[in-house]
Amino acid sequence: MDISTQALYAALPIFIAAILLVGLRLPAKKAMPIVYIATALVALFVWEVTFNRVLASTIQGLLITIAVLWIIFGAILLLNTLKHSGAIGVIRQGFNNISPDRRVQVIIIAWLFGSFIEGASGFGTPAAIAAPLLVAIGFLAMAAVMVGMMIQSTPVSFGAVGTPILIGVNKGLDSASIGTLLDSLGSNWDAYLRLITSEVAIVHAITGTLIPLFMVIMLTRFFGKNKSWTEGLNIVPFAIFAGISFTIPYALTGVFLGAEFPSLIGALVGLPIVTFAAKKGFLIPKKSWDFAPKEEWPVHWVSKLELKLDAMTAKVPMSLSKAWLPYILVAVILVITRVSDEAKAFVNSIVIPFKDILGEGLGYTISPLYLPGGILVFVVLLTYFLHRMEFKELKEAVSESSKVMLGAGFVLIFTIPLVRILINSGINESGFDSMPVAMANFVATSVGDIYPLFAPMIGALGAFIAGSNTVSNMMLSQFQFGVADALGISTAFMIALQAVGAAAGNMIAIHNVVAASATVGLLDQEGETLRRTIIPTLYYCLIAGIIGLIGMYVLGLTDPLMK
Repeated sequence: MDISTQALYAALPIFIAAILLVGLRLPAKKAMPIVYIATALVALFVWEVTFNRVLASTIQGLLITIAVLWIIFGAILLLNTLKHSGAIGVIRQGFNNISPDRRVQVIIIAWLFGSFIEGASGFGTPAAIAAPLLVAIGFLAMAAVMVGMMIQSTPVSFGAVGTPILIGVNKGLDSASIGTLLDSLGSNWDAYLRLITSEVAIVHAITGTLIPLFMVIMLTRFFGKNKSWTEGLNIVPFAIFAGISFTIPYALTGVFLGAEFPSLIGALVGLPIVTFAAKKGFLIPKKSWDFAPKEEWPVHWVSKLELKLDAMTAKVPMSLSKAWLPYILVAVILVITRVSDEAKAFVNSIVIPFKDILGEGLGYTISPLYLPGGILVFVVLLTYFLHRMEFKELKEAVSESSKVMLGAGFVLIFTIPLVRILINSGINESGFDSMPVAMANFVATSVGDIYPLFAPMIGALGAFIAGSNTVSNMMLSQFQFGVADALGISTAFMIALQAVGAAAGNMIAIHNVVAASATVGLLDQEGETLRRTIIPTLYYCLIAGIIGLIGMYVLGLTDPLMK
């Protein structure tokens, strides 16, 4: 079977998902079981993957689903706890005091606070925290999910304290043989990885500066009363100011300090600068922007969670700092448990390992305390005492959160297992590469020297399939390295383009959309979200690809391995 036919079969599950979710607008709970079956059939009968391996991949996917649902549960539980304690009402008023303009609020919460959470945690946590927080202060649920997904772009390559680079790229490349070659050329592996990190940071900084503007104009165009691009463009100066307030310190950190801290430091520098500027009205239009009155919102934009939030009345008086304290604790604990070796060892002291599933060499380890879900639940327990809640209030929060999580669970038990089948299909009796690599091979052999334009799209495809920048990098970094080596262009810069594209692909990763939707009580509208988030994803991949062509063929970027 030639490479083009392989690619066609490999892409079949993706085509089916796109047709069902985006074209026919089926809810994910109906579409994803069909896509799972299609994926399993292609693996069994075209790739000739054994039934045992397909089953083992499915079990591995179900284990990962448990971990994802644990994160979703923690995020929803924290929101519901703060709702019952009265903190949400105080937070809502606090944002109105900074600026009543929804465009400003989305930049501060999604772009800056969300980027900080991504830098600390990864795992899709920013959308899980920022989206419900936006709903809590009066945003439409569907709008909150859309901008929550858009957080999954610029900060993602350095999310979870640099995991997509330090684990994804590091483990995705043949570091032993490449390292030996680098040593023979007078360089070393650490210097090579630092070069990749620097180039990832610079490409992201250039491309990502406009993401806050994308958030705003898509908010006003799709969810404003007037459906106007112009109402978003009116805040261009402030949006770009917010963009560079994050991306400049972010890029400098990536170049000079490494992969662990760009997103964290970018957000820590940008958040106070932009918040102070917003309070002073700097670069903000005189006319504030808001959604239409709630009675005019389409029913499918509104979630049950929203209605419950609206029904809540204010509790006892609470200071703004006390209301925000749980979110601050989440951020601090996430950072400590990712940076401190002692804290990391403690939260990893409880693990539930699953090794060599069905003898296929596949496994997964669940670390309930290390995962953001464990930290979120721990902070909920602290909040119970800090906000002097009644036990019945906490009980109600747990009950409400469990119901929402179950809705997401049904979709994810099909979505994540099909992803694992795709990724694990490289071991088969047909002799084919895994399905994602087969699709990438087809693109590479079809386009030749202009391949750098498409390299970010390959990374995005990997993330779309896997729902993870780290996994995309692990799957495809060695492939991207091989293409660059064959073309005689910078392997380091090609891998950087892979990492940037893989970050952007998170904006359209189906199981991330499902997870984010679940946190705001909005399901069955995943196709609507995907049709919108594909816009910034295409922008990101196209601009990064153009930068790739310029870097390779105009600036002549090099690395120690170039022939």
